[in-house]
Amino acid sequence: MNGWEVYEDDPKTDAGARTIALDSDTVQALKRHRTQQDKDRKEWESAWVETGRVFTRENGELLHPANVTRRFIELHEELGLPPIRLHDLRHGAATLAHAAGAGLKDIQEMLGHSSITITSDTYTSLLPEADLAIAEAAARLVPRARTTSENTAPEAEAEPAEAEPVPDGADRLGKIREFNSPSAHAPLTQTAPDEKSEAE
Repeated sequence: MNGWEVYEDDPKTDAGARTIALDSDTVQALKRHRTQQDKDRKEWESAWVETGRVFTRENGELLHPANVTRRFIELHEELGLPPIRLHDLRHGAATLAHAAGAGLKDIQEMLGHSSITITSDTYTSLLPEADLAIAEAAARLVPRARTTSENTAPEAEAEPAEAEPVPDGADRLGKIREFNSPSAHAPLTQTAPDEKSEAE
């Protein structure tokens, strides 16, 4: 825009001319808008100004960018939303797309940037929710030992109702253990084989 006059030209780069995918809700809203615009065209008849634009005044004339900006400010003030610029919606769209799982290359093409560096440095800040989701997903990749819930204690081993005396060297089932056998609680060790047994 040059002062109050609107200046139109081709996009700065080839990446600026692009097709943008829209979600189904937005497509339905645009179809309703086109239906209303067709009605306006019939009502204005020869006074209709054909600009080929999607969004126009009731008679088809161009919307001035300054008026669009002013109306945007009025709307977000009426709704009690945080004060943002109209251009910030572009940044917000990139951030939401990134949070939804779009890669930087996809966002670059969506915004029409000639370099992915511009996309990365300027337009993609992580939403707190997305940041937390990434942290949780990364943590799940790290193996961890199973932990016992704070509310549940490990089950105690069941003890017989009445412990009967057992003779020395016998277990509770009454089997006698040889006195020279290792204790069940002794550490299991293995001695290194000597040179003779290694050769065999």
